[in-house]
Amino acid sequence: MHTLVGWHVDMEFQEEGDKTRAAAMVRLTDGTEFRAHGNAQRHPSDPPQLRVGEEIAGARALMDLASQMLRKAHTEIDEVRGKPSKPLI
Repeated sequence: MHTLVGWHVDMEFQEEGDKTRAAAMVRLTDGTEFRAHGNAQRHPSDPPQLRVGEEIAGARALMDLASQMLRKAHTEIDEVRGKPSKPLI
């Protein structure tokens, strides 16, 4: 039997001048919530491309979420094994 589990990641973006900020949140099936942020800043000589700022800031927020989730998984592995394990990153 296969169990299907889904996660939804909520992303919000705030644009202000040449700066973009992304906020991300994911809720795992055990109820744990992780929140993360990412930032991007356009160089003054670059043309305005809001989508690119969102992609960079969003990717950075998702990388932060991934790191938090890996740390959680690593801690859970260590608790079951009763000894430190190799980092998952």
